[in-house]
Amino acid sequence: MRRSLLLGLTALLGAGGGATAWTATLTVSLTVNAACLVDANDLIFGTVNPLSGSPTDGAAALSVTCTNTTPYQVALNAGTGSGATVASRKMKGQLHPTAVLAYSLYRDSTRTQIWGQTAPTDTKSGTGTGLPQSLTVYGRVFAGQNTVQVDSYRDTVQVTVTY
Repeated sequence: MRRSLLLGLTALLGAGGGATAWTATLTVSLTVNAACLVDANDLIFGTVNPLSGSPTDGAAALSVTCTNTTPYQVALNAGTGSGATVASRKMKGQLHPTAVLAYSLYRDSTRTQIWGQTAPTDTKSGTGTGLPQSLTVYGRVFAGQNTVQVDSYRDTVQVTVTY
């Protein structure tokens, strides 16, 4: 009798063909938002001789990193100099704050395309790749500023990336 009870239990437990499984799905999601970063190096013209009759040129690098396929515009404001415009920015004297030296910033190496803040008229555009993209800001201190005072001149220009 003991042997037949054991065989009966074994038959009952093994008759189902194994364990029953239930399945479900797990959804995994993520949203990537457009984003940009900008880094700017200083533009240093060096020492200028205003009596030379020639303009003084300089350049600085910007680095823009935007998420892949994100279109962007890079704008430069007029700076902090009193009466400055994007066509004629004003560096102010450090010892003589009322002394100004006019200069301009450009999008091209021939210095014919002013770099301003009206998209898309005078800004620089691009499309992000997810990697840093290098842009060059070309500067020029205008010739003919013979009456400028001896001083160190400085301005601060805000770089804005719109995306």
